[in-house]
Amino acid sequence: MPRLLRRAALALAALLLPAAVQAQEWPTKPITLYMGFPAGSGVDVVARMLQPSLEKSLGQRLVIDYKPGAGGNVASEVVARAPADGYTFLLATAATHGVNAALYKRLSFDVEADFTPISTMNDVSNVLMINPNVIDAGSVKDFIAKVKAAPGKYNYASTGNGTGTHLAFAEFVHKAGLDMVHVPYKGGPEAIQGVLAGDTCCIFNQVQTALPQWRAGKVRLLGVTTAKRVPAIPDVPTIAEAGVPGYESYTWFGVFGPKGLDPAIAAKMNAAIKVALDDPGTQKKMADLGNTPRYETLQQFKETVHRDRLKWAEVVKAVGVTIE
Repeated sequence: MPRLLRRAALALAALLLPAAVQAQEWPTKPITLYMGFPAGSGVDVVARMLQPSLEKSLGQRLVIDYKPGAGGNVASEVVARAPADGYTFLLATAATHGVNAALYKRLSFDVEADFTPISTMNDVSNVLMINPNVIDAGSVKDFIAKVKAAPGKYNYASTGNGTGTHLAFAEFVHKAGLDMVHVPYKGGPEAIQGVLAGDTCCIFNQVQTALPQWRAGKVRLLGVTTAKRVPAIPDVPTIAEAGVPGYESYTWFGVFGPKGLDPAIAAKMNAAIKVALDDPGTQKKMADLGNTPRYETLQQFKETVHRDRLKWAEVVKAVGVTIE
């Protein structure tokens, strides 16, 4: 090798070595996971479930930092602008990285280009949860009939403008031909309290967060939004079989890093998530809450984000929902 080429090769190796060593040793300090939803929300429940296993695999503490607001966009923006050093990640959903790109006219980041998809964690079904003291319906068909008999009377809650619960219900209203008023809340706990207090009649809530109120006899569950029934509540039919043929809506939770994240670091985090999801105990806990564990490789998750971005764009256009 000519002397100049050899020197150039040595210089390049010297530049790349620190990054390679850094990726090999990562992590050497606590990792922050930002979340765009409040404590106690569905994604928080799943994150807390996986946290012990992730900390064991990575050998570092995981700090969950809550930054709710704007349908998850506040936390997303923080991570999109964070250094790609492996110590900042985002706990996100199909809403934050599928819906929001179509829903919000002015985003300061691109849901694909400004992030490194790591892996999905689970799939989640929503369920039509009603307060029977506000609307005394015993089935999806009964619910639709009562709402149609009183146009504009009934309010439905959501966990925020543009969230999965909002769009799922908006699409339901559109397909069923209903006239209802949308009442957005700052997150799941507040939205549920709105239903329990009678300020709203109902919500499409995640199964895992609806179960405690249902088991306490405070609400009724009329139908799940997925194509198949949920094992945790097998007697609750799907919305499609119970009155709105063809209706289907679900969401995923997943982990992202900032764009430019070292592939070796991304692979380590991905592997840690797989270990957590492969644990039989975790799988049972998820199933009991109405969740389905879902691991994806880096490439598979990247494709999921792109595909869902296109899918939700069609839904947003169909229901006519936009946010400035």
